[in-house]
Amino acid sequence: MYGPLLFFHSIFRWLVLLSLLYGVFRGFSGWMGRRPFTRTDDTVRHLTATFAHIQLTIGLVLYFSSPLMAYFRSNFSEAVREFDLLFFGLIHIILMTLSVVLITIGSAAAKRLDTDARKFRTMALWFTVALIIIFIAIPWPFSPLANRPYIRSF
Repeated sequence: MYGPLLFFHSIFRWLVLLSLLYGVFRGFSGWMGRRPFTRTDDTVRHLTATFAHIQLTIGLVLYFSSPLMAYFRSNFSEAVREFDLLFFGLIHIILMTLSVVLITIGSAAAKRLDTDARKFRTMALWFTVALIIIFIAIPWPFSPLANRPYIRSF
């Protein structure tokens, strides 16, 4: 049951990260370079938000169907004392959801603004804050919070 979801979860985590990095780059380069907000910029903005929404949906399905997270939710008072469980049961999901909310706000705001400079600035700033939060919430192999290998065999 989890096989296809885990596969798409793995694919979309990288699509979100790469599109967000590219969106930040396009936002700052357009803002600082005073160039026009092109159709490509709008596509990057839109795809970044779309990838983030898909990833959030897959992540929530996995979260609510995971036996480990079911244990965390049913034994909350003792599970929060175990930092790995606390990280994946609470910290990770809250920070990742917050980052998708920030990406959504930045994307929607940039879409509605009237000048190219304001569109780029809005996209650059909101996407950068979301990216920083994502970097904090990722269980990097070197992280003191929780760690996993870069590529897992499941």
